[in-house]
Amino acid sequence: MMSSIGLGVVFALGIAFTTFMLMDSWGGASWVFGTVVSIIVGGLALMRERRKLPTAAAGLAVTAVAVVVSLAAGDDLPQEPAPVTALAMAVLVGSAIRTLPVGQAAGIAAGSVVVTGVTWAHGWTGVTNLATMATVAALVMGSTLRGLDRKQRANSPTQGSWANPPQS
Repeated sequence: MMSSIGLGVVFALGIAFTTFMLMDSWGGASWVFGTVVSIIVGGLALMRERRKLPTAAAGLAVTAVAVVVSLAAGDDLPQEPAPVTALAMAVLVGSAIRTLPVGQAAGIAAGSVVVTGVTWAHGWTGVTNLATMATVAALVMGSTLRGLDRKQRANSPTQGSWANPPQS
């Protein structure tokens, strides 16, 4: 619960900061699209515990659409995924890899790599680098935590023994 509150605060502050910076630099309504995308994907990341696969898939879909729209708009819109969107995607992907069955986790991981790859169509930018680092972190941390969870389950006693009888 506290980690979700903390994550929500980080998302809110990040969205507010990014919105302010876009208003200041791009002007006009250029900030609206990225802000809406960040709010949606951030909200999905905060709801990830309820339904892992649908929230991760929806986050991937929203981010993919945002990336394609920002590519199609060219210089009329800031590049996507915005920093908060990239962070939220990393949370969704890492959580999905950690907890979903292998096939579903692999599908989400592959989808995140594809979305990040499409981001590179903009070329070498700070947004591209940030999205790539977030994706790599999600893949590494999700896989590492999945392995640690499996190792912990394998080492925990599931049945009692004469020295450690099951508690009723």
